[in-house]
Amino acid sequence: MTESDQYTDTVVGCMLVTMVLTGAGAVPGPKPLGVLPDARGCHLAQFQSLSPQELQAFKKAKDIFEESLSLKAWNCRPRLLPRTWDLQQLQVWERPMALEAEVALTLKVLETMADSSLGDILDQPLHTLRHIHSELQACVEAQPPTGPRPRGRLQHWLHRLHEAPKKESLGCLEASVMFNLFHLLTRDLKCVASGDLCV
Repeated sequence: MTESDQYTDTVVGCMLVTMVLTGAGAVPGPKPLGVLPDARGCHLAQFQSLSPQELQAFKKAKDIFEESLSLKAWNCRPRLLPRTWDLQQLQVWERPMALEAEVALTLKVLETMADSSLGDILDQPLHTLRHIHSELQACVEAQPPTGPRPRGRLQHWLHRLHEAPKKESLGCLEASVMFNLFHLLTRDLKCVASGDLCV
């Protein structure tokens, strides 16, 4: 196990214990289409922390993927989602747009993996991510059409995520998404859910 893996396991373990002690609730399931938030709905505060069960499902999928990866020869450089990717570098109104694109790509890749290698292991993570994505879409759509347009760093990130499936091999996409999972769930998602408090 690498130092990075040990750090990830330690962080996840601490989060699981904290959430159990604080009684964090499970993530609600996807809502029927008829009751999704309307154009003014934006309800992301619920994602400031995920339940221990949800995080454990993601960890299980990531661990199984890493075991299979160790049997393959692969080389993916540069990283599609580097550690310098930090939503705090964006303005508050830009963050949901960046995260929505990040989650959309993650969903696309994991859905492909669910059809092949990981199967039932990804059922719960996909269920959670689809719910998160639907809420993010509602928040992005709630922004006024005459509001500011993506530019600078945000525009660069959105373009990079949009072009990734065309430029990256499937293996590199899978690796990038799986290694980014806990960064997405415990940092990017929490930052967007915290709004102005993420500084």
